[in-house]
Amino acid sequence: MTQLSDDCFANDGRLMPLAEALAILDDRLVTVAPVETVALGAACGRILAKAVVASDDVPPHDNSAVDGFAVYFDDLSPDHPTELPVTGRIAAGHPLGRPARRGEALRVFTGGVMPHGASGPGPDTVLMQEDCALEGEVVRIPPGVARGANRRSAGEDIAQGTVVLDAGRRLRPEDVGLLASLGQSEVAVHAALRVALFSTGDELGDIGRRLGPGTIFDSNRYTLAALLAGLGCRVTDLGIVGDDRDTLERALHDAAGGHDLLITSGGVSVGEEDHVRPVVKALGGLTLWRLAIKPGRPVALGHVDDNGRAVSFVGLPGNPAAVIVTFLRFARPLILKLSGAAATAPTLFSVRAGFSHDKKPGRREFVRCRLIAGEAGGMVAVKAGRQGAGILSTVSAADGLVELPEEMTYVENGAAVDFLPFNEVR
Repeated sequence: MTQLSDDCFANDGRLMPLAEALAILDDRLVTVAPVETVALGAACGRILAKAVVASDDVPPHDNSAVDGFAVYFDDLSPDHPTELPVTGRIAAGHPLGRPARRGEALRVFTGGVMPHGASGPGPDTVLMQEDCALEGEVVRIPPGVARGANRRSAGEDIAQGTVVLDAGRRLRPEDVGLLASLGQSEVAVHAALRVALFSTGDELGDIGRRLGPGTIFDSNRYTLAALLAGLGCRVTDLGIVGDDRDTLERALHDAAGGHDLLITSGGVSVGEEDHVRPVVKALGGLTLWRLAIKPGRPVALGHVDDNGRAVSFVGLPGNPAAVIVTFLRFARPLILKLSGAAATAPTLFSVRAGFSHDKKPGRREFVRCRLIAGEAGGMVAVKAGRQGAGILSTVSAADGLVELPEEMTYVENGAAVDFLPFNEVR
């Protein structure tokens, strides 16, 4: 199935704003990950394929919210203390075993089931034990308690028939717990996206080997593999491909089989040794997409044909900081959409800038920052260090990215800015 039509990203020479690029992704991409059923314990981080509807109430029965005494409210005096005999005991998991009677108090513990009455409703109010005085088998209850106090109703958390989680939700630990509260032992999710990953460039050497003249260690592949694993992808690491067109063409052609997405870093600009664009165009279809962002302008997007199936392709820049920015703000939503996620946009938070900054208009700029507590309260973003596209250490030192919009030309110290925490996009 083709995920992107060939004319989606027509290159008219301009730099495309990020918002426009993301809107095109959202409009043109479709889910390619099939549906499978997994045990609930293996569902965290997976994307829900079908909405979950509650088959029962949660909790399934009325119960006490505290340790205390269950009584009928109408047995209590509104003006004076009330004394009632304590005639039964209800612990969590151990119901009373008989109908409740008017004029009695029942010792009840947190989570204990509120009993029914002999011919109608049972006790409707629970007194906290510290508010009462127990003398032998009689409890003394002060006036002033409200009807229904400390009683939790069946379905108070989730009512039967309620849509608990919508399809397209990426399951978090709390979602897994919610499903467990419904007694759901397995769940329908989208299969992990199969991603082939490699770096391009004769200047790259792999870790664990001695570097040759003029070479550097390949960090991008390891960064991207970790980011992809965090999104639940099944990653095939194809290593480093040199700056040779024929080699690159064979690598992409072979990788298309058995994968849903191909991701490379480097080789996507317009230099003589940048072969990605012509190769992908020959193998399927590609339009160079030059994003109006800093860092990370050169990004390639397209597809490679695989026996009538179009496998999506993303080519990221070669500079390490640019790789991370373009992955988080462009490749990540693309991956989530292909994987079946309904929500792909991260949440940005307003903080105060702890720096002044000049900026060119017409492009979105990302500044690596740490967060510190402001003297007047709130959080302040301060630059994590040098901001060059090739400087990876300041990405590691940062808590996230300050995102400066296209129309902005200057950031004044203390101004409100949008901040994207790294924890939000992992």
